[in-house]
Amino acid sequence: MIKRIFDWLKQPLGLIAVGIAFLALFSVAAYGLYTTQQAPAQPIQFPHQTHVAFGIQCLYCHPNAAKGPTAGIPAQAKCWACHQQIAKTQTSVLLAPLKDAVLSGTPIEWVPVAIVPDFVQFNHRAHIAAGKNCEECHGDMSKVTIAQNPQVMNMGWCLDCHVKNAGEDHVKLVKLTDCGTCHY
Repeated sequence: MIKRIFDWLKQPLGLIAVGIAFLALFSVAAYGLYTTQQAPAQPIQFPHQTHVAFGIQCLYCHPNAAKGPTAGIPAQAKCWACHQQIAKTQTSVLLAPLKDAVLSGTPIEWVPVAIVPDFVQFNHRAHIAAGKNCEECHGDMSKVTIAQNPQVMNMGWCLDCHVKNAGEDHVKLVKLTDCGTCHY
């Protein structure tokens, strides 16, 4: 029985069937990778470029980046502290979800954008301490409304940066390219 299947797979129709199956699996994998790199829909169309234009620094809204592994999302109270003083907030369609959430006491359910797999331990604090700017990974937020990954964030991309930053320092290169640096 198995021999007949293998014999059939060697025939032109069998080879075509194998090719179609391979293309289908490849397409599903490529689509899966593509969807992981798309910016998710957010409950509020947060205009990063507007806030950057006012001179608000990344670490003002995302202070945890300097302290720990995740950057965090600002509390609604932090947003409301400024926006309650802006007359436009009372009538803006874009700001209505913020106003409604604050008045009702319901938290805004933000969707994370830059997510690494569970087997990767990324720490913002280490990168901030190394003098990295947010823009190096997250792109120029003065040009975007909704946060999105400006590039494919994968192991090769991270390793390229680690190798570049190690420069000629062999000890630093070994430390930054050791598997245990990110996978622990």
